[in-house]
Amino acid sequence: MLAALAGCRTARMGGHIHRCNACGVEVPLYNSCGDRHCPKCQGSERAAWLEERARELLPVEYFHVVFSVPHELTPVAAAHPAHFYTLLFRAVRETLLEIAAAPRRLGAQIGGLMVLHTWGQTLELHPHVHVIVPGGGLSPDGTRWVSCKPGFFLPVRVLSRLFRGKLLAFLRQAYDRGELLFKEGLAPLADPPQFARFLSPLYQKEWVVYAKPPFGGAEQALKYLARYTYRVAISNDRLESLVDGQITFRYKAYAHGHRWRRMTLTANEFLRRFTQHVLPRGFVRIRNFGFLANRVRDQQLALCRKLLKVGEAPAAAATGERSLLSLAEDDALRCPHCRQGILQLIARTLRPHVAELVASTYQPRLFDSS
Repeated sequence: MLAALAGCRTARMGGHIHRCNACGVEVPLYNSCGDRHCPKCQGSERAAWLEERARELLPVEYFHVVFSVPHELTPVAAAHPAHFYTLLFRAVRETLLEIAAAPRRLGAQIGGLMVLHTWGQTLELHPHVHVIVPGGGLSPDGTRWVSCKPGFFLPVRVLSRLFRGKLLAFLRQAYDRGELLFKEGLAPLADPPQFARFLSPLYQKEWVVYAKPPFGGAEQALKYLARYTYRVAISNDRLESLVDGQITFRYKAYAHGHRWRRMTLTANEFLRRFTQHVLPRGFVRIRNFGFLANRVRDQQLALCRKLLKVGEAPAAAATGERSLLSLAEDDALRCPHCRQGILQLIARTLRPHVAELVASTYQPRLFDSS
């Protein structure tokens, strides 16, 4: 994976040679790596994903809820990421559905979208789930839309305590089934009484769950989603320098008034922190639930729109990102030298497999005329 990220949009990835049909200059355009952890390869995926989500928007308030895991559990997440993150998603989903369905709360079946993030600003492991939810849901009999109170979704403290109980219970059950094995530095947790003592204080701790104010509208919610879906642990614009094996990057210090500060790490430590956030192969980090769950979404959304007396959301609600992407692609084919001609393909090489990248000495590949 790191070899692919290092070679992204360079000659080692292969690519295309184009010639301007006006001035005749030749321009190489190199392949991207396509890895989902690459900061440079998320734009087109995000735009396509947003276009799909735009059709699901409802004309109601949208809320943003964040469920965070206490730092004491990060070693468990690091040791068993696939198990832990699956249980984390389950705890968030069941917490929201259960409290929203309670008659004294909303009394409705809600739906939403969950996005897993595993990092903090300094790249330390900090698992948390962002949830974007419409402000309301379907009545139990499916005959009416039940709206939230304006500006209020569900009580945060109630969400926090139920979430705490569910995730700890799920971890205990997974442990009892033998799915969580601990070695080396976590070897003491292999002893059941020790594991129980490890979990016990977490039942008394207040877990961080917060809800942000509602969005101004569905389109604004979608723009916000764009920043939280196809995101990686650190973006290129936060990287400032690599000098003598030391990497300096910017981070936002939330505990100090959200001010930007700098941190310098050795290259090895920087890579250690970054690779903590590489998800298990095939793991899905964006998930829908409730009436937006994949298997019922189309039918349930049609019912929601019928009860809200609105038609299908237009594709144009995708904030224009797709059209901007198309314009950017068109502009990329215009000659950067004369700005008049169009670049035309004259030669290409295929993108290598990751194994080839790792085994190679990273020498630029020669273009052929095939």
